[in-house]
Amino acid sequence: MPGTMEGKTVVITGATSGIGESAAGTLAGMGARIVFVARDPGKGSAMLERLRSINPAAAHDWVEADLSTLAAMKAAGAALAEKAPRIDVLANNAGAMFDVRHETADGLELTFALNHMAYFVLTQILRPNLAAGARIVSTSSAAHVAGSIDFDDLQSTRRYSTLGVYGASKLCNILFTRALARRLEGSGVTANCLHPGGVSTSFGSNLKPGMRFVFGLLKPLFLTPAQGADTLVYLASSDAVAGKSGGYYAKRRLTTPSAAARDDAAAERLWQVSADLAGLPA
Repeated sequence: MPGTMEGKTVVITGATSGIGESAAGTLAGMGARIVFVARDPGKGSAMLERLRSINPAAAHDWVEADLSTLAAMKAAGAALAEKAPRIDVLANNAGAMFDVRHETADGLELTFALNHMAYFVLTQILRPNLAAGARIVSTSSAAHVAGSIDFDDLQSTRRYSTLGVYGASKLCNILFTRALARRLEGSGVTANCLHPGGVSTSFGSNLKPGMRFVFGLLKPLFLTPAQGADTLVYLASSDAVAGKSGGYYAKRRLTTPSAAARDDAAAERLWQVSADLAGLPA
C-alpha cells in the first residue's frame, strides 16, 4: 500500500534491528517520516541513511538514548517531542531479555525498566504531541502467558527467572495498553498492542551460551523480521483498525490474551505504580 502514510510522522523505538528496523523501513516506504531512538550511534547513523534512501523526501531524524534509566527515558521523550511536534504513530518496540538480574541506577530490574517503564514514560511525555487520530502501537508477546505480576516483588529481588521476568514485562505491555486505551477514550487517539511471533533476529544474543544455542536451534522455525513486523505495520497504518483501541493482535487479528492480561484492576494498579516510579502524573 505505497503512499498510505504520506505526510505522517512515526516515532519508533528499537528501530535499528529486527522487527523495528523492518517496520520503520516499510512505513518510510509508504511515505512516512520516521523519528527513531537508537542506543548505538553507528547503528543510528546507518539507519538514518537507510531511511533516507527509502524515502528521501521525508525529514527523517533520530535520538540517541539508552532507555534503561528514567533520566534517559525522560531526556529521550523531550528530544523526541522537539523533533516530532506532531506524531501520528508512536510505536513502543524496544525490548530485551537477560539471563541474570541487573539493576538500574533507579533500582529497577532491567527487563522491567526497558520493556515496560520505557513504554510508559515515553508515551506519557509524548501524549501532548499526538495528532487527532494518532495511534499508539506497543510490541508485546505471547510470552506474556508465562508471566505474572507480583506487586510485592515487582523488581524481582526475591525470585528471578529469565522467561518469567520477560513474560511479566510482556504482560505489563498488555495491561499498560488496556489502561492507556481507557484514558484515551473519546480523544480519537487509539492504543493497541501485538504479538509479532517468533522472529529470527539478534534478540537473545546477550544470553548465556546454553540459551543462545536453544535460540539458534529454533531460528529455522522463526519468522523473518519483515513477517514479524507485519502486524505492527498493520496497526500503524491500516484503515481496518482505525478507531479500534485496547486490543491485543496477532497475525493482524484481534486475539484474546491470558486472563491475567485482562485484569483491569491489575492494569490500573500497574499504571499508578509506574507513574509513582517515574515521578509522572497518573
